[in-house]
Amino acid sequence: MMNPETSSNTGERWPVALNGQHERRRPIGDAPGAFAGIKAIGISSIRDTLSSRRHSKDFAYARGDYLRSRVLVVGMIFAILTPLWIAIDAAVLPKSTLAYTTPGRFFLMAGLVATIMLARRSRARVTRIRIAAGLLIALPAAFYALVLITLPPGEAVHLVGYSFIPFLLVATLSIFPFTLAESALAALTLLGLHILSQHVAGTWMTPQGWEQVWLLAALLVVALTANYFHLGLLLRLYREATHDSLTGLLNRGALAHNLQQLEGVLDQVPMSLLMLDMDHFKKINDSHGHSVGDQVLRQFASILRQQVRKSDFAARYGGEEFVAVLMGSTPQDAMEVAQRIRRQAETSHVYNHDGKKVPFTVSIGVAGFRAGETFDDVARRADDRLYQAKQQRRNCVVGE
Repeated sequence: MMNPETSSNTGERWPVALNGQHERRRPIGDAPGAFAGIKAIGISSIRDTLSSRRHSKDFAYARGDYLRSRVLVVGMIFAILTPLWIAIDAAVLPKSTLAYTTPGRFFLMAGLVATIMLARRSRARVTRIRIAAGLLIALPAAFYALVLITLPPGEAVHLVGYSFIPFLLVATLSIFPFTLAESALAALTLLGLHILSQHVAGTWMTPQGWEQVWLLAALLVVALTANYFHLGLLLRLYREATHDSLTGLLNRGALAHNLQQLEGVLDQVPMSLLMLDMDHFKKINDSHGHSVGDQVLRQFASILRQQVRKSDFAARYGGEEFVAVLMGSTPQDAMEVAQRIRRQAETSHVYNHDGKKVPFTVSIGVAGFRAGETFDDVARRADDRLYQAKQQRRNCVVGE
C-alpha cells in the first residue's frame, strides 16, 4: 500500500480528509500570563465572529448546513402562521385595513414558500443558503413596511399586533449563527423599520416612541450577544470535532462531509490531489523520540498550509501521511506545487533534545481528477504514484 513505514505516532489510519484555511490555535505556553491568554482568546473570538472572511472553507460548508436546517424549520413556521393570522386580522381590523393586509399576507406566504424551496435546493451552496436566511428576515420586514406605506393616513392605529413584527424578527436573529456583521446589518434594517412605523403612527420622538426604540435597541444588543456566543461556540465545537489536535488539519470525522460537498463540482472545475508521506519517519521516532517526531509533523503541516491557496484543501491522512486537494489546478500545476512543498521540506528541520538539527524530507504522488471518477479512484492513483516515489529514491515527486 501507500506507506511501507509505520510509526507509533500514526495511531489509526484515516481516510482522506479535506481542509481549507485553518483556524489556528495558540499553544497554552505562548501567552505570558493568564490575562494575556484570555485577551488573546477574546480577540481571536471577536475576529472569528465579526465576519466570515476568517472562516475556513470546510467550516463555511458546515455553517451553511447549520443555517439551512434553521431556515427550513423557521420558514415553515412562518409560512404556516402567516395565513392563520388572517383570521385574527378579520376579527380585529376594519374592512378598509383588511383590503391592504390580506393580499400582503398571501404575497408574504408565497415568498416564504419560495425561500423554503430555495433552501431545500441549496445543499452545499453556501451563498444561496445565506440569501435564504436573509430573505427569511427581509420578507416579513418588507411586508410590514409595504403595509405601513400603502395604508391611508390614520389607518395605522388599527394594525393590532403588527407593531411587534420588528421585535419578533429581532428575536429570530438569535436563532441563527449569523456573524456580527450580518446581524448588525439586519439590526439596522429592523431599527429603521420600527422608526418608519412610528412615523406612520405619529409616535416618533414622543416618550412612548423613545421607550419602544430603547426596548428594541436593548433586544438587538441581546440578539447580537447571542449571535456572538452562538457562532463562537459553533466554531470551537467544530474545530474540536473535526481537526487533528497535533497538526491542526482535519480529522476523520470531517472527511465524509467535505467529500459530499465537493462531489457536485468534480466535473465542473479541474482539480488535482497530492498524496504526501514523510520519508524514514519511523527512523526519526526511533532515533530522537516521539516528541521530535511530533515536531516534524507540525512543521510539515505548517509548510503544507503555506503552500496551498485559500481555495485549496489540505489534511492529515493518517500518521505521517498527508493529502492536499488543489482546486482549479491541472496535474501540471499540481506538480509545481508538489515540487515547492518538497523543496521547502528538504531545507527545513527541527531540533532534538540535544539541540541538534533533525532534517526531514517528503515523497509525493500527484493525480488529476478525471470525468466520472470518484475521490477514491483519484486517491488510489495518487497512492500508486506515491508508492513509485518511495520505491525510486524518496524525496521526489511522481505524477501522471
